[in-house]
Amino acid sequence: MTTALDDVDRALIHALHLDGRAPFTKIGEVLGVSTQTVARRYRRLRAEASLRVVGLPDPQRAGQAEWMVRLTATPNTARDVALALARRADTAWVKLVSGGTEICVNVHTPAASDHSLLLRDVPRSASITAVSAHQLLHRYFGGPTAWLGRANALDAAQAAALTPAVSGEGKPLTEDDDLLMAALQRDGRASLAELATATGWSAATVARRLADLQAGGTVFFDLEVDAAALGATTHALLWMSVAPAHLDAVARELATHPELALVAATTGPANLVAHALCPDAAGLHHYLTRRLGALDAIHTLETAPVLRTLKAAASR
Repeated sequence: MTTALDDVDRALIHALHLDGRAPFTKIGEVLGVSTQTVARRYRRLRAEASLRVVGLPDPQRAGQAEWMVRLTATPNTARDVALALARRADTAWVKLVSGGTEICVNVHTPAASDHSLLLRDVPRSASITAVSAHQLLHRYFGGPTAWLGRANALDAAQAAALTPAVSGEGKPLTEDDDLLMAALQRDGRASLAELATATGWSAATVARRLADLQAGGTVFFDLEVDAAALGATTHALLWMSVAPAHLDAVARELATHPELALVAATTGPANLVAHALCPDAAGLHHYLTRRLGALDAIHTLETAPVLRTLKAAASR
């Protein structure tokens, strides 16, 4: 059963969309409710709407390459293959699409790694009938921004009060940050004391390092929440072929569409990929025919419905 959200729930989700680590006291002040109310609503949304804040590296600023890997498998084995991929540390999310026979995986690798080894650990199985890998060359929307369908409850003044200030250049990730990032991927709202325990650092050292990493966007805080609770029950990955001369303009236009949570230029036969979230199948059809159909520079479009997300943002 889909969780019913009221105005306070939606405002809290919008607040965490802007700043995943904002103190409950500050959120309560901006929303005009008590700190206890914010904490209680947060706990309920975690339990009933899969709400979760996760700390993630921005791939480009963290010196990583980002890939979309598409695998086709037989229907009776696709879920097992997807679950095996979800357990890998280098997969950011894993989705079953296209009737349950295709798996789409977002993979992060060191930028200087041998990309020919990208799929070396894919489960070896005769049930996998096709594999293709597509490097994301540029994100126009997604990651530190993300689906605006969860960010429409606060007014401009409230949003401004909760939007963190960017203080300057961030520092790159190093191997010393591995334990910190692992802890933030488990819980982006972990306290400084909890992060100190996880890393073996002092709370003051954690605070300084986290501030450095956030300053230039090396680390950002993403928000997971059941999109169905926000009215989006139909999801699809859209693979588009756009004339290179028009790719940038089309991508920038798509980045303004509230139906999309990801817009990125990619390698391969389709040079633009997007992730659409719509109220229902009719809403997706309307978006494809009316919004995308009006863009003549889109030559081809492949729509891959998302049946299930087995991993989102980071490992649980």
